[in-house]
Amino acid sequence: MAFPRISGLKTPEQFQQRLEQLKIALPFDSEMTDEGISSLAQPLVSRAGLISNRFCILPMEGWDGTQDGRPTDLTRRRWKNFGLSGAGLIWGGEAVAVRQDGRANPNQLLLKEEHLSEFESLHTLLVQTHEEQFGSTDGLSVGLQLTHSGRFSRPNQKTQPEPRVAYRHPVLDGRVGVDSDEPILSDDELKQLIEDFVAAAVKAQKAGFRWVDVKHCHGYLGHEILSGFDRPGEFGGTFDNRTRFLREIVSGIRTEAPGLGIGVRVSIFDFTPYQPGESEERTGVPSAEGHYSHAFGGDGTGQGIDLEEPFQLVRLMQELEIDLLCTSCGSPYYNPHIQRPALFPPSDGYQPPEDPLVGVNRQIQATAQLKQAFPDMIVVGTGYSYLQEWLPNVAQAVVRRRLVDSVGLGRMVLSYPDLPADVLAGKALTRKRICRTFSDCTTAPRNGMISGCFPLDPFYREMPEREELVQLKKDG
Repeated sequence: MAFPRISGLKTPEQFQQRLEQLKIALPFDSEMTDEGISSLAQPLVSRAGLISNRFCILPMEGWDGTQDGRPTDLTRRRWKNFGLSGAGLIWGGEAVAVRQDGRANPNQLLLKEEHLSEFESLHTLLVQTHEEQFGSTDGLSVGLQLTHSGRFSRPNQKTQPEPRVAYRHPVLDGRVGVDSDEPILSDDELKQLIEDFVAAAVKAQKAGFRWVDVKHCHGYLGHEILSGFDRPGEFGGTFDNRTRFLREIVSGIRTEAPGLGIGVRVSIFDFTPYQPGESEERTGVPSAEGHYSHAFGGDGTGQGIDLEEPFQLVRLMQELEIDLLCTSCGSPYYNPHIQRPALFPPSDGYQPPEDPLVGVNRQIQATAQLKQAFPDMIVVGTGYSYLQEWLPNVAQAVVRRRLVDSVGLGRMVLSYPDLPADVLAGKALTRKRICRTFSDCTTAPRNGMISGCFPLDPFYREMPEREELVQLKKDG
């Protein structure tokens, strides 16, 4: 199934016409105006401090730390680019594991006491780079994302899953090699993990981070617990039980790291897992038909959204005095066309079953519903990279209409880290640097390599991994 490429939509009229063909009401300003750009430059005030503008850099793992979890020169280069971006909000830098068994890969950063000085240096590098580039650090808010990867843990070998699961899943257990006799994480183990999150938050504060993200998205452990509708015990079943993990982590952070801000990145809806279909194009199809009971924010069909419980979660966050919410959806592991709309799938993925613009709009509209229901919450939206040339026009529209507070950028900043600075300065985008969602940054780590923009970043383009990727895609 072929869809028009964004790069081929040369004028606002052509882009708008495509939206009309798809029958989607994606917010879009045909022109970038001084008034609109000024709205993107407006500050926000969080409990975690001042945020200078409406751009946010999302967590971007590089699979390039050391075996024991320290940052490398590649990690530092990426964080320096975050400092060059001009974004006022840095959402976590990248996902950092709170303990060894929760690492998503053997090169994921790991926050240990003996690593503190290197995390402090990583934070300092980003902040100093921002100051050198823009003359001030006023309004630069840098957090650290804390995570346990749960069923997607691979702490020792990149090709060997070592899942830790919160409940039995009829599709995903088989995909990650969960043995039917293997026990789920017990309530006591989750209570220990709560202590590990709190201890990691204390370390993050010592390293200079203003706030931490307690990650609840993309199928990782925090997100999985939210969907543990049939899990027994203190952390499953009722909404109160399924949010106990978050509540107790927040309580511990408030006690052990007073003054540290807290944010939550959460998949506000989820769909059934997908798999390549039997057609020659390998177009994605649902792995399970009929009722699907494992989707937080799902409507029970596996194909629709019900935001009743996500609304409850945001109300809980307000009660916990959390005002930073980053919305996402689904998972890059089992329904990537929902979570990160793209025209080109990673090597282990499937062709998108819908125009990726539909997926972008789905995320923007769901996020807008949350923002309009909770105007005091600072809401960061995601899913914008696929918009490419038209990203600034949509960013201006959603912020100007108060459908979101901050526009989160992920893959886009690997090829074009200073895109926010260019937009805020009223400059036209540099076309040759715009992410085309080729998914090489995902294909590489799925095949045991580091992550980076191999097609467009000259630094990565000269690496031997580039040729490996080219051959891999030919063979695939």
